[in-house]
Formats: sequence, structure tokens, C-alpha cells
Amino acid sequence: MGIAILKIKILPESPNTNLEDIRKNVEQNLKNLGVVKANFEIEDIAFGLKALIVTTALSEEIETEKAEEACKVNGVSSCEIIDHRRAFG
Repeated sequence: MGIAILKIKILPESPNTNLEDIRKNVEQNLKNLGVVKANFEIEDIAFGLKALIVTTALSEEIETEKAEEACKVNGVSSCEIIDHRRAFG
């Protein structure tokens, strides 16, 4: 099987939500899924709200919905896969 590259957008419940706590919880959940490395970026949305963008590689054997569910931790309002590609090489 190949490798899938996923980009997931995580929106916190409020602008006051600690994104670092969300990042730590999501990173641990992804490790439990078998993901070795995940990159995190912060994206400004509006009115002080910031989104956490997770880019990760995982085996195509793992359902993408499981990766999305791993991002639904305490303090998260919503998350969605915004990019899904197959890695070559």
C-alpha cells in the first residue's frame, strides 16, 4: 500500500482556546494511530480566531476518517480534511 498525505483544518471552540493544548492532544492521538510525523501551522481566520492546520502522512490502509476523528479533542469545534493526496517516491 502507498502513503497518503492529509491536511486537516481544526477550528477551536473560541479565540481563547489554547491551540498548544489542542496540538499536543492531536499529536498524541495521531501517534496512537501510527503516524510518525505531523506538521502543525496556525492560520488566521477572522476576529482573532485561528485555525490549526495539521499536515501528516499515513498509510493508505488507515481510513482517513480515523485521522479526522483523532483531531476531535477537547476544545475543538470542528475539523475537516481539506487536502488528501497520494505520496509517490
